[in-house]
Amino acid sequence: MATQNPKKPENPVAPPSVGNDDSVVLERRAQRVKPPQMFQVVLLNDDFTPMEFVVHVIQEYFSKDRETATQIMLKIHLEGKGICGIYTRDVAGTKVDQVSQAARNAGHPLQCLSEPIE
Repeated sequence: MATQNPKKPENPVAPPSVGNDDSVVLERRAQRVKPPQMFQVVLLNDDFTPMEFVVHVIQEYFSKDRETATQIMLKIHLEGKGICGIYTRDVAGTKVDQVSQAARNAGHPLQCLSEPIE
């Protein structure tokens, strides 16, 4: 059994810099954060992928309505490539993978890539 009374804690000692005129004051600076670099997802034209499949892919993976998807498909057909959307790097890479996988599963050689926007 303990018969001794517990010791009282000692008074805390102030750090040496507190109360001296030599103390340093840090100023808070606002940090400027640049927005992430954006990437455009581009579909490339080929002679084998049906136009209807391209319209379906644009509607499904880029959330475009049928009219907009058809306009993008025609641009791809006439100019050789068309921009389907603009995203951050990770999202653009995911879209490219999804479109490429859907094209392979359907047996079409549709090419999709992402390009950085300058």
